[in-house]
Amino acid sequence: MTLDFAIDITSILRDFVTLFVVVDPIGTLPVFYFATAAVPAALHWKFALRAVVVAWIVLLGFLVAGQVLLEALGLRFGSFQIAGGIVLFLFALTMIFGDSKPEHEIDQAEKGHLAGAVFPLAMPSIASPGAMLAIVVLTDNNANSIPDQIVTAVLLTLVLLVTLGLLLLAARLKRVLGSTGASVISRVMGIILATVAVDAVLGGLDAVGAMRLDSIPGEVPAAETISE
Repeated sequence: MTLDFAIDITSILRDFVTLFVVVDPIGTLPVFYFATAAVPAALHWKFALRAVVVAWIVLLGFLVAGQVLLEALGLRFGSFQIAGGIVLFLFALTMIFGDSKPEHEIDQAEKGHLAGAVFPLAMPSIASPGAMLAIVVLTDNNANSIPDQIVTAVLLTLVLLVTLGLLLLAARLKRVLGSTGASVISRVMGIILATVAVDAVLGGLDAVGAMRLDSIPGEVPAAETISE
């Protein structure tokens, strides 16, 4: 009983960290600064709230319908884990070596002439492609019960509430972090995401039978931790 409880806590923490990394609330701050440059300060909280709500709806849609779409296409979830892990790894590489998330999305904002809170703040900054993939990988219908998926939805909501809180404190945080600080933190998160991505690929290979992963005593097998 104690072991099962520990495994559940480990799984919950893992899912929370994964969602926090792919959403990257701190890396979203410079995008918020740029997108609200021409917006009156009194309306910044509405701007932030709208962006987070839109991102929550989009990601919750992927949580509910992502697996259904895969099954409708006749695709194995293990294959999606492998593909998703590879894409997440490439996404992580762009966070580490390429233009940082803030720099890339600020450039998109310039090209889009500040369309508002939906683009580029809600998408693709908060509800990024990496976040969309991660939410589907973490909610395999074949391995997770409805309560398990509700827990993931709650974790997603918590991460987005943290994001909202940071956006509401953006003016104060700007004096502490600045764009450079946010960029550095975003790259560190990229390293964490790369590790999660590799583990997802290994779990997918184990799920389709391409390789067998032996668990270390006291640890959960990779395929099991991904699906939980």
